[in-house]
Amino acid sequence: MTIQKLDVAVAGYAFMGRVHSAGWAQAAKFFDLGVPVNVTTVVGRNRAAAQEFADRFGIPNVVTDWREAVADPSIDVVDVCTPGDSHVDIAIGALEAGKHVICEKPLANTVEGAERMVAAAEAAKGRGVRSMVGFSYRRTPALAYARKLVQDGRIGDVRHIRAVYLQDWIADPEFPLVWRLDKEAAGSGALGDIGAHIIDLASFVTGHRLTGVSGLTETFVKSRPKLESQTGGLSAQGGSERGEVTVDDAAVFIARTDQGALATFEATRFALGRRNAMRIEVNGSKGSLAFDFERMNELEFYDGANPDVEAGFRRVLVTEPDHPYTGAWWPAGHGLGYEHTFTHEIRDFVVDVLAGRDPEPSFADGLAVQKVLAAVEDSAANSSRWTPLG
Repeated sequence: MTIQKLDVAVAGYAFMGRVHSAGWAQAAKFFDLGVPVNVTTVVGRNRAAAQEFADRFGIPNVVTDWREAVADPSIDVVDVCTPGDSHVDIAIGALEAGKHVICEKPLANTVEGAERMVAAAEAAKGRGVRSMVGFSYRRTPALAYARKLVQDGRIGDVRHIRAVYLQDWIADPEFPLVWRLDKEAAGSGALGDIGAHIIDLASFVTGHRLTGVSGLTETFVKSRPKLESQTGGLSAQGGSERGEVTVDDAAVFIARTDQGALATFEATRFALGRRNAMRIEVNGSKGSLAFDFERMNELEFYDGANPDVEAGFRRVLVTEPDHPYTGAWWPAGHGLGYEHTFTHEIRDFVVDVLAGRDPEPSFADGLAVQKVLAAVEDSAANSSRWTPLG
């Protein structure tokens, strides 16, 4: 059956709900998607807050139970932007109802939950229903270009992967106990929230998979003021009563890959002065690549074929029309921002759905990341024991 339109229900109205909703709106304006695409419903347990969000974004319908959106025959896509503890139920319910699904990362809070989601996605695929996990940083033009350089053999055989994700938004010990600091809601802390991104990026850029890990985690601030109010993003107010922090504040681990490379990873929300420094460097037999999201329109490229007298990293401004995604936007040299990665994610998802292809990264890719997260936690809990990945 030819798809005539895609009407979307976004589950969640906080930080991720906002950027995803903006992505849906922008994708239809800057890319030729082939069919009308609109967010028609927002799902949120707090009706007043969800209605305020819907009014701001011009979304006509608000429901407080995701089951209502899933049962709505007019809804074609469910975009899951809620905390991790609800991903499994919403995604599986939507897939079983015949809705295409985008689900934010990490895919679930446990390997078992992610495995159930993969099984549901595989069953739905047989009925033409598509799914994707939302590792949005893959859609950064510079990182998509870095992947192409690796695939084209420009850096030769990959030998080292060095990835860090540094933030500082909870460095203040009086910052309140938001849901991201609650293991029941979030699954893990910096490890799953931002570490998942660099695990996925290492695989995306290099094509390698991790085969084993040895890790450390630490919770620096053991208790925080309980949350009293929160307004969008990460703006929150706490009260006088304190509660326990049940996730990691930071994680570091080493790894080997299936193609013989060594890898190191660090994820922390306590790196003062680093707002969103997601960095990856890849060293190969013929060259190297380096990227920092705080300079997201730039890629550093070292070509080992150059003579020593010309040796050095070259700054590539990834804004040319022939670079990935950039031709749909502004003239060369006019940089893109964080929100564009979500627009590109939506564009790719819609194009694949219309073409009858399975979007990437798949739920199976999300499960692979989930297994790494679990292995790091297991290693950290057992004196950093080397932990193979099955």
